Amino acid sequence: MDRNLALEAVRVTEAAALASARLMGHGDAAKADVAAVEAMHRAFRVIAIRGTVVIGEGDQEQVPVLYTGEKVGSGTGPRAEVALDALEGAESCASGGDNVLSVIAMGEPNAFFRCPETYMDKIAVGPEGAGVIDIDKSPTENLKAFAEAKGVYVEDVTVAILHRPRHAKLIREVRNAGARIKVLAAGDLSAALATMKPGSGVDMLMGIGGSLQGILAAAALCCGGGDMQGRITPLSQEEVGRCYEAGLTDLNKKLTLRDLVRGEVMFAATGVTDGEFLEGVRFCRGGATTNSVVMRSSTRTVRYIHSRHHFDRKPNYS
Repeated sequence: MDRNLALEAVRVTEAAALASARLMGHGDAAKADVAAVEAMHRAFRVIAIRGTVVIGEGDQEQVPVLYTGEKVGSGTGPRAEVALDALEGAESCASGGDNVLSVIAMGEPNAFFRCPETYMDKIAVGPEGAGVIDIDKSPTENLKAFAEAKGVYVEDVTVAILHRPRHAKLIREVRNAGARIKVLAAGDLSAALATMKPGSGVDMLMGIGGSLQGILAAAALCCGGGDMQGRITPLSQEEVGRCYEAGLTDLNKKLTLRDLVRGEVMFAATGVTDGEFLEGVRFCRGGATTNSVVMRSSTRTVRYIHSRHHFDRKPNYS
């Protein structure tokens, strides 16, 4: 895929972030999500791809645009699969919380693992832990292996875990192992990405979160040289049924990074609110600033982009 396409992709996430950031703390998650989705959809019109959304905002019956199966892009250029979340953390955006992102990943045909919207047990690390994690092993064993690979004590390792009742046992074990814990109100995707950023304060992500966010995290980790493993973990019988309907009959299967993402991929994200990985949108007189990242798996190039936007000269995507 054309390397310049990755830089074009960030325009799409910037558009969604700018639109939704205006609604930070307004208490209306649905309105913020719609703003991000509509802005992202408009921005896609000028991206030179023949894209198909494979991870989107829902089924066509649920959402009008950016639904799974929709064709996006200008209709010229390479064919590409698109995985996206226009506003990852809509509830957090509405409440003024942290770790809200606008995200897209693009890849060649069959790049992304297919699964319904359910949950996934995940373990993610940056490049220092690549090849040493194993979701079949205990959290304690993984912490010891990671600490040894990094050349530190377990007590020096910080693990990000979502603050959910289902993680009570996990949190106890991580504490007993001696590691530090960063408890997240939301935003395990942002925390997974933060494992790749030196100085972020997050070394490892553990726990159960959204499956589709897991695939997006895997795309980024693939680009940045990190590692991730997962296991589909439905939390209700309805989700079990959706998994079987999608052809996922072995719910105990360990999913490696290469199971989740295949071939060449690129990833772009823009911060909507501040988080472990990216700063949020800052509004100023006549414009705003954004903080984004663009990555490619073929070169493992990671670019952080700080952009100043002048609203009187903003692109017209209509």
